[in-house]
Amino acid sequence: RLRHGRPGAGAGRHALSPLAFRPATAGDIARLHRLIESAYRGDAARRGWTHEADLLDGQRTDAAELSALVANPARVLLMAEQKGELVGCVQVTDLGDDLAYLGMLTVDPERQAGGLGRKLLEAAEAWGRDRFGAGAMEMTVIGQRRELIAWYERRGYALTGETRPFPMDDPRFGLPREPLFFVVLRKRL
Repeated sequence: RLRHGRPGAGAGRHALSPLAFRPATAGDIARLHRLIESAYRGDAARRGWTHEADLLDGQRTDAAELSALVANPARVLLMAEQKGELVGCVQVTDLGDDLAYLGMLTVDPERQAGGLGRKLLEAAEAWGRDRFGAGAMEMTVIGQRRELIAWYERRGYALTGETRPFPMDDPRFGLPREPLFFVVLRKRL
């Protein structure tokens, strides 16, 4: 397990217990799915600031995608736990050629804006650098999510100028309410 020495800066009683990071296993799929859906979609997501609930309906992911992710040795889904409770997760993929991909950064909506996202980002970057040997991390963010893009920019990520299409016709990734696209951000590790 990866451990952070300092307690998290989250709200209330959650700030006092240290975070533990570990790779997800097949036994974690159900609770990971609940956390991810609650942070990205529906009314529960609106309690946090990083949701996509105003842009997309439907699901963010499903158990089949999460199971495939956990089973793939070129990918890891890092879980953040406090006292055994799942409070966040982040995906890291080894893309080869000195590059890793960061995705699905998820923080429990009740714990957002308390520093947990930054700690997950740091853990993902360390994993990409130390375990996958990557010299850079790349990610895609829905172009309309300007506040989230600015958050990543404050953490050293830069827009590359590249855009990528959003899977508009694939309900596995959600049902867009408007035309969407991804912007690509990158950071040297």
